[in-house]
Amino acid sequence: MSRPRPKAKPRGNGKAPDASALGEGGPFGADIDRWTDKYFLRTKATVQRFGDVRVTYAIFMRRPVCFAPRLMIDWLERVAAERKVRFDIEPLYQEGEWAGAGEPLLFLSGSLQHLVDLETIYLQKLGAACVAAYNAYAIAAELPYASFLAMDARHCAGIGMAEMMAYAASVGSAAVRREAGATGFVGNATDATAHFFGNQGGLGTMPHALIGYAGSTLRAAEMYRETFPDEPLTVLIDYFGQEITDALAVCRRFPDLAQSGQISVRLDTHGGRFVEGLDTARSYDVLERYVPKAVRQYRSEQDLRWLVGTGVSAAAIFHLRESLDRAGFTKVRIVASSGFNLQKCKVMGSVRAPIDVVGTGSFLPERWSETYATADVVAYDGKPQVKVGREFLLRRRGGEPNLS
Repeated sequence: MSRPRPKAKPRGNGKAPDASALGEGGPFGADIDRWTDKYFLRTKATVQRFGDVRVTYAIFMRRPVCFAPRLMIDWLERVAAERKVRFDIEPLYQEGEWAGAGEPLLFLSGSLQHLVDLETIYLQKLGAACVAAYNAYAIAAELPYASFLAMDARHCAGIGMAEMMAYAASVGSAAVRREAGATGFVGNATDATAHFFGNQGGLGTMPHALIGYAGSTLRAAEMYRETFPDEPLTVLIDYFGQEITDALAVCRRFPDLAQSGQISVRLDTHGGRFVEGLDTARSYDVLERYVPKAVRQYRSEQDLRWLVGTGVSAAAIFHLRESLDRAGFTKVRIVASSGFNLQKCKVMGSVRAPIDVVGTGSFLPERWSETYATADVVAYDGKPQVKVGREFLLRRRGGEPNLS
């Protein structure tokens, strides 16, 4: 005989969580206790019982990074204001500067009672951002002539991570523009984080779902144009496996937009097939025409696939550019997406594939263990003291830390 199923018990306190705990730079207030490691809370209670002390934390990472501390510092400053205390935050690098493995990134000083319960959250806001900024720099440096669009939001574990990754892409891009003259990331896909790139809103036009809804690539372009008549038009062209045919059809339908450079075609062909008009032999022929040394200089089977294989290969991009130019649409721009990680960007850059914009979320950290930031107390009431093996944290860039 089946037993009646127990009623599900309500989870939590029945109240909607504070919006600050879900994003907008949070958590704040009472939500901090809910999201911090328990042993920090118990340490705080112990310090309250036996007496407070001024401490200095050194914060570091175990791999080279591009320094991206703003989200962490903004949060600490807001918490300090809420608690009516002062934290002395001493960054040892400028935003976007390179820092080596194990080098202190910043010193954080103040009341142990008010700092000890914050470590969980401020480390979350630092490590992954620094690694993603490093990756964004590296990717953009390989294709310095192309603009990048951050399309990572759908791959993030919640809106807090999405905010962090957009910020990181903006930091890495500012650094690569400054140091290497590359274009870098010029925008992202969501309104909430567009401000990191100096934009009013997110960028992007249509997913594959709109092509399927419209029934044809051309009709999707027409529908989009009717809905957003004053915006440039970017059209996905791989849905029906007719990348060249559909790209040309859209350009012929909107010749004025094509001639004024307001049409872009986005190539997102999956790795299960070749772009229309190509196979293995024809892909080799395309590269022989444009970059005859490319195939002879490949370094791995994966590199060769990115050059002449299925999906969005270098040959496919040259083939699309050639087809557009032959039809007189020389000002139509090419957007390339689908797996543009560091190595794929390096291969594309090595042959100067004619890409105008890269859409990618592949600057997100691949190995999450590399994103862990660590904080250690290095002084109590101005007296240097750190656990054995971490004495290197007492040294700082340009001198000694202010431990007073």
